[in-house]
Amino acid sequence: MKQTGIAILIVVILVVAWIFVSPLFIDRTVDESFDFTKEGGGVDMDVVMALPEAERMAMMNHIMDAAAEAPDSRIADDMPAVSPVALAAGEFTDADAIHKGSGTATLYRLPDDSHVVRFEDFRTTNGPALVVYLAKHPSPASADDVVDGGYLELGKLKGNVGNQNYPVPAGTDVSAYGSVVIWCELFGVLFSPASLTAT
Repeated sequence: MKQTGIAILIVVILVVAWIFVSPLFIDRTVDESFDFTKEGGGVDMDVVMALPEAERMAMMNHIMDAAAEAPDSRIADDMPAVSPVALAAGEFTDADAIHKGSGTATLYRLPDDSHVVRFEDFRTTNGPALVVYLAKHPSPASADDVVDGGYLELGKLKGNVGNQNYPVPAGTDVSAYGSVVIWCELFGVLFSPASLTAT
């Protein structure tokens, strides 16, 4: 009976150890697109370029003929931007010898005046319960910098490798935040900060 209890305890310890340690050796890759432009009646150039040359030329001739016959149109000068505007950006850095990070974090204002943080060429040490914060501290080097300075959670880290997007909650004063942080909620550990500089 005693041996059964010991065996169960060993299994439980191994399972718990695997849950906490395995993320350090397993990458989770994400590759989200960055398509936040306003929808319009434009031509999808990827589709056009994939057509055989003869079809592509026929389509071009058809488009040019239609354009020549179309009446002139006038647009207002104060037409809103149709593309995201980069407000600030920074490079992820290592928090210490174990918790490492690289890639770019960029804060964008979208055409509808909402905001999103975009990671590109991103990679960080994996770990349990990782989340993304906007931190008020402009250059956090420790957990205290993040916690004491104040922060806003943008969500769970989607993957420790790859391009990804994190919407900022509506009504957030983004000018109050100076960095993007990868944070371990379970242990309160800073994994990788990116100081934001206005673009």
